[in-house]
Amino acid sequence: MRGGRGIQYSCTRCFVKKFAVLIIIFALCISATAFTACKPKNSEPLTSYNLTAVYDEETRTLTGTADVDFYNAADNEICDLKFNLYGNAFRENSAFPPVSGTYENRAYYDGKNYGAMEISGVEGCAGWNVTGEDENVLCVNLPQPVYPGQRAQVTVSYTLRLAKINHRTGVTENCVNLGNFYPVLCAYSPEGFVECPYYSCGDPFLSETADYTVDLDVPEGYTAAASGLKISESSVDGRLKTRYRLQKARDFAIVLSKNFKTLKREVNGAEVCYYYTSDAAAEASLDAACKSFAYFCDTFGGYAYPTLSVVQTGFCYGGMEYPALTMISEGLSADDNIYTIVHENAHQWWYAMVGSNQLTCAWQDEGLAEYSSLMFFESEPGYGYTRAGLVGEATRSYRAYFSVFNQLNGNADTTMTRNLSSFSSDFEYTNITYNKGLLLFDYLRNALGDKKFKDCLKQYCGQFTGKIATEEDMVALFCESFKDAEGIFSAFTEGKILI
Repeated sequence: MRGGRGIQYSCTRCFVKKFAVLIIIFALCISATAFTACKPKNSEPLTSYNLTAVYDEETRTLTGTADVDFYNAADNEICDLKFNLYGNAFRENSAFPPVSGTYENRAYYDGKNYGAMEISGVEGCAGWNVTGEDENVLCVNLPQPVYPGQRAQVTVSYTLRLAKINHRTGVTENCVNLGNFYPVLCAYSPEGFVECPYYSCGDPFLSETADYTVDLDVPEGYTAAASGLKISESSVDGRLKTRYRLQKARDFAIVLSKNFKTLKREVNGAEVCYYYTSDAAAEASLDAACKSFAYFCDTFGGYAYPTLSVVQTGFCYGGMEYPALTMISEGLSADDNIYTIVHENAHQWWYAMVGSNQLTCAWQDEGLAEYSSLMFFESEPGYGYTRAGLVGEATRSYRAYFSVFNQLNGNADTTMTRNLSSFSSDFEYTNITYNKGLLLFDYLRNALGDKKFKDCLKQYCGQFTGKIATEEDMVALFCESFKDAEGIFSAFTEGKILI
């Protein structure tokens, strides 16, 4: 957020008939019963979601079911499943309000009001309850343990009541934003499932990749921008019913509107579509989306999804990223609109494709998305942004933060790797994750040189697409090309460097 593949087999020479043993190995590869090395590439089993979502305009509610086919990729048995209920952050008296005081007026355009996510039942379980720090987690007790490599199926029925709010999840003046609209399976770590309180600073989300099939049912007259590829569509009794599919994605998001205009273009084999309600320079916006998309494909590696929806909507911040869909605030100036489109596009690589822990290491995706934007604008001088200008702007803003916090608190916490809950304000969060993050990557680029720096980013993307990369993973990869990279990272992240 800013304020097809063919199947390949490793046993490709198994057809040589005069080697009987190779014939046997080839047969085993086809049956997929023996050698791991003979499995098709990119065939790792994943959890899958089959979602249904029915929107009622009058009551501002979304009722649905989430059929979850959970795959245990851990090394230990799992007896319970946990789901993040992000929609519950919008209820009255939540412990972690979805917006800070700084953004309340921008968010609540019709006075403060509330929503919630209510669980009505869970099938396929031994019991369930809503728990977590802020009634934000659904805990499902499984009938029996799920061992490594095994699966468990549960069906969660829920109702999402939407607040009137310019936010990820809510009804805006022109659109219906459906980010995080379903119970989202918590990512699993060695310590267990990671629960995600909805902190107002940053993006309090951590998800593993899964396959999605989504059936959306809305009143006729709405146009839907969605993360997935549209598979089918029909109109029945005044309702529009659409099915979408998306594979190997961390989330699925939708934006609805009766006022959308659309522009489309094919870029690098994917359809880039701009949905907007009011943009006098819509062609220029689509152009920026397509140019940055092509640049990121060429610089970091191929895009993982068949479509990209860039969606102008009501949003109290600048923009928000989801896999194959980005929300762009309709309240931005022309220049900020272009910049935000580019930054959110970069998140398709850093967050959507290559995951990281946004709860504890927000700079890892935000700082890199910000620096990726700098790299794009450097390659397109016509937009008026320069490397020197963006680095200088980030430096000035960071120094102002440092000065203010030293005066207010006696010292400024300049560490970067810390929980979102430790940030005292949006101002602090922005300067530590975006601005200091950009400066970190510029420092690395100066140390490595352009070619090695870009090679490292391409390797990072290739190695960790579909996974959650840790800070240690990133540092180790850069150290392969530059032995002193670890010292640079630690100087920034531990707050030891003077800027």
